[in-house]
Amino acid sequence: MGIELELRSARPARGKASGSTLLHGSYQHGEALAWALSPFVRTGPGKLAWVDPYGDTLFNEQEAQAALPEAAELIGRCTDASQKAALQDLAALLERCAATPGSYLWFMGD
Repeated sequence: MGIELELRSARPARGKASGSTLLHGSYQHGEALAWALSPFVRTGPGKLAWVDPYGDTLFNEQEAQAALPEAAELIGRCTDASQKAALQDLAALLERCAATPGSYLWFMGD
């Protein structure tokens, strides 16, 4: 189980990953990110609870902005170095997404 991240300048076409909209990809923290987000329940409060570790989830810039405090809280509580690095990478991409009009952060679970 792992979650890879891609920051896109536009909404990805359904079922297709176009390289022309890719702004940044994060592929090195997949398993650690999945474990770091595992305390969230799909029906729980907050935006990060929406992330499906087995499917795809898209955040637009407003959802990314709303998820930033959740990521910061997780970073502050995290004791595992690899999970903390994954969460820091996630927070950086959430910040970039929130600051880039029309962008999307794509969580790709497996």
